[in-house]
Amino acid sequence: MPRDRVVIVGAGVAGLVSAFALAARGLDVTVLERGAAPGGKMRQIAIGASQIDSGPTVFTMRWVFDELFAAAGKNFADHVRLRPLDLLARHAWDERAQLDLFADEECSVDAIGDFAGAAEASRYRTFCRDTQRIYEILEKPFLRAPQPSMGGLIGANGFRGLMQLPQMKPFSSMWSALSQYFHDPRLRQLFGRYATYCGSSPFKAPATLMLVAHVEREGVWSIDGGMHGLARALAVGARSLGATIRYGEEVSEVLTSCGRASGVRLSSGERIKADAVIINADVAAVANGLFGSNAQRATAALPPRARSLSAMTWSVVAKTDGFPLRRHNVFFSRDYAAEFDDLFGHDRLPHEPTVYVCAQDRESDAAAISEEGLLVLINAPANGDRHSYDKAEVEQCARRTFGVLERCGLQIHRRPEATQVTTPADFNKLFPATGGALYGRSSHGWTASFQRPGARTRIPGLYLAGGSTHPGPGVPMAALSGRSAAASVMMDLGSISQSPKTATRGGMSTR
Repeated sequence: MPRDRVVIVGAGVAGLVSAFALAARGLDVTVLERGAAPGGKMRQIAIGASQIDSGPTVFTMRWVFDELFAAAGKNFADHVRLRPLDLLARHAWDERAQLDLFADEECSVDAIGDFAGAAEASRYRTFCRDTQRIYEILEKPFLRAPQPSMGGLIGANGFRGLMQLPQMKPFSSMWSALSQYFHDPRLRQLFGRYATYCGSSPFKAPATLMLVAHVEREGVWSIDGGMHGLARALAVGARSLGATIRYGEEVSEVLTSCGRASGVRLSSGERIKADAVIINADVAAVANGLFGSNAQRATAALPPRARSLSAMTWSVVAKTDGFPLRRHNVFFSRDYAAEFDDLFGHDRLPHEPTVYVCAQDRESDAAAISEEGLLVLINAPANGDRHSYDKAEVEQCARRTFGVLERCGLQIHRRPEATQVTTPADFNKLFPATGGALYGRSSHGWTASFQRPGARTRIPGLYLAGGSTHPGPGVPMAALSGRSAAASVMMDLGSISQSPKTATRGGMSTR
């Protein structure tokens, strides 16, 4: 009996997860990736002998991948070596004001007490309890749902669901909710930063996004070989299950026949037939016609004003002095409201940014022996399709960015030949039609989370996956979207009865 054929456009994490899940159920899967390697936004930049993670750097919600591998008869831990982080992140406001958050709640309580007083430590306990409750309410009816709605969210638990609505705080902004938990503005700033995990402003995002704090307390891991190691493991795993992955192949058009997706045409002219097509690309690329006029009508266009944040990044190999870096470090601006007013109100780089530094080789407080690989990142407006970012502007931004680090005691001795800058314009080239937006639609307003498209589109047989679709951006969320797309394909093709393949142990580890 011929197998159902599925073409997946893009080997980002969502596309790889879809390929993995579908190949495990016996479907004939082909992944087409225009780049030379898997990963999408989960990219690495080579500087000399170093490979710098220059996309997502935080790995959470491990259960998403444990479930994916288990469904294929595999053990995730056999293929990706993870190290749990005891210290989640180190935060600084100046040379004296520093605060560490830990995976152990009591350690964080003690640290907050030392930093801001016993009353704030007590309020943090309440914050932990409430953010856990928000996550528990939303996990099944929202995060795991193929296409959520407020009605479905409430109806999932009947009358109890209606009663739970206030606990989710959907109608409060994150900033106003945090003001009720914390009196110290630095703590509001710290936890408000979680809104930027989905490219949004804490002054406009709903308080439900505070659940990210609980997600991190549940576990943050580092991955041997960097985050790109996860992409490689997913690609190797999908291939071991029978999927084909072709790199250097650009899809120029989704083909349709009798009103449904029937395959794709490559830029080379080659046509590949399929019973279903999954596009793992930003929704904006589909809506703007980058996959042909037929696919363009599959989803609604996103207006530029609704875009999430972009970024300005420096991938660096350098010697550092002064500040005791850990793996994840955040250096805050002195005026958070002004920073986000620059970004979303004036569509410009912030005068004084908050700076994230990933020191990917750091596992402890031990001083770096020599030069180390760093990703330095600030938030930027998603205007890369209408603003060029010339050398003078990039240099001015660098002075402001590294000036924040110096104010907090960190010296990074950069060398031009060991530094690569990525601007919003560069991100727009990497991910066309986005303006450089890295998270799809911004999560501003209580309805934003329900405006992301689900896996199914207006065109039968054509599906969407990735961080711009439901449930949202970030590695585990994109993976959930890939699982949702795969499940929708199997349901629609009537392939649920396919027997999963049994994995053979050995030969697959990325250790």
